[in-house]
Amino acid sequence: MKKVNIKPLGDRVVVFPEPAEEKTSTGIIIPDTAKEKPQRGTVVAVGSGTESEKMEVKAGDKVLYGKYSGTEINIDGEDYLILRQSDILAIV
Repeated sequence: MKKVNIKPLGDRVVVFPEPAEEKTSTGIIIPDTAKEKPQRGTVVAVGSGTESEKMEVKAGDKVLYGKYSGTEINIDGEDYLILRQSDILAIV
């Protein structure tokens, strides 16, 4: 994960998703077609918020988010996710 030169607007955040699991706990290798989308990641950029929503997350926070939340983007060969703060379920 590199430092990104992107500033999300309003109540949006940019998240670097953790890689999907490569193996099960018993050692079985999971093929790409069967991997679950990650639901955990690290916040890399935060918008300024809106009048009605104060930003509670900050860059560097590890977060959990909904499985189908946000929009996937690619910056300099790295995949990121832009989502609303309300799509974040928890800070871990």
